[in-house]
Amino acid sequence: MTFDALLLERAAAILARARATGLRIATAESCTGGLIAALLTEIAGSSDVMERGFVTYSNAAKTELLGVPEALIARHGAVSEEVARAMAEGALEQAPVDLAVSVTGIAGPGGGSPHKPVGRVHLALARTGEATRHERLDFGDAGRANVRIGSVKRALAMLEDALR
Repeated sequence: MTFDALLLERAAAILARARATGLRIATAESCTGGLIAALLTEIAGSSDVMERGFVTYSNAAKTELLGVPEALIARHGAVSEEVARAMAEGALEQAPVDLAVSVTGIAGPGGGSPHKPVGRVHLALARTGEATRHERLDFGDAGRANVRIGSVKRALAMLEDALR
């Protein structure tokens, strides 16, 4: 995927703010498949801020790499506030970072249900010493690429807010 100039500019600003405050970042991604980490690492010199990205597409990966309890996934489903929060908090625990953003959702075209429709995405941001923030987005059946890039944009906004 090629990122547009505006996204690259936003990513560079996030990295600069994190660098100026001495904060390090990790991502925990499911439906975006590593796009947030890819965008941040597209910026030269990002390695002093961007510590690592977890691509945890499967439920097993969420459990094995991030410590998301299997029972939590079974109770609420992988696409839920609870799992998004656990993913961000797990990334914060598993990596030497100060901020972790997570995303889990149903990008489509299939996989939705009346309870969890295509286009439903949950994001969370965990920061050392602060309460974890959560957001739910409903893109509708906007197409897989639009759901994924929309999720990336919202994750950037969450990082921007955390770094203000």
